Amino acid sequence: MAITKNIAALQNRYDKEALYPPDEALQLVKSLAFAKFDESVDIVFNLGIDARQADQIVRGTVSLPHGSGKEIKVAVFANDQAKEAEEAGADLVGGQDLADQIANGTVALDWDVTIAAPDMMPVVGKLGQLLGPRGLMPNPKSGTVTTDVGKTVAEFKAGRVEYRNDRYGNVHIPIGRVSFEVDKLVDNLLSVSDEIARSRPPTTKGIFIRKIVISSTMGPGIKVDTHAVTDLIKARR
Repeated sequence: MAITKNIAALQNRYDKEALYPPDEALQLVKSLAFAKFDESVDIVFNLGIDARQADQIVRGTVSLPHGSGKEIKVAVFANDQAKEAEEAGADLVGGQDLADQIANGTVALDWDVTIAAPDMMPVVGKLGQLLGPRGLMPNPKSGTVTTDVGKTVAEFKAGRVEYRNDRYGNVHIPIGRVSFEVDKLVDNLLSVSDEIARSRPPTTKGIFIRKIVISSTMGPGIKVDTHAVTDLIKARR
């Protein structure tokens, strides 16, 4: 009930229908955050895709220039590159032994990203029913099945994040914390927006990025002017 009252009070402090340029929108998100913890700042893209069509799935990874503000826990399936993974900061590293521990429940499925060397995929594939529903299956399209395990671990630890559209054609991506400075959040927002624009499936028609909304974990959604985002991206290229 307290959250509902807080949201209702906040709605009087901004125009719910207005389209704000990125810097103003992010300043609003920061000012409207009311939780006692450092809330995440998230961006949602509503895309002009048919999410039921396999050739219109939008997924991949993007590196945030200033990280997400979250400590990412990484699990790695590798044999020859196990040492490289450990040196890069992987939290769990193993081969068949790790797979067995996951299968019998002795390892908690509490990590954020799974990375696998290609030769380990037959082993990881058997864990599909456990990892799949949690979004933890490595996939070549998201760059988490790789021959360069150490580099990939380091990138995710530094702020590389995965994204994939949901069944409604929306893509949700964290771009930082409310404690971040506005200019850093803007940098992250533009990097993510540029990546999403580049990921447009060739079979889609019409407007691709229909709407952009940003919010903090507990705060209201602020609409972002997509044209302003596009102009800023072009200016930085």
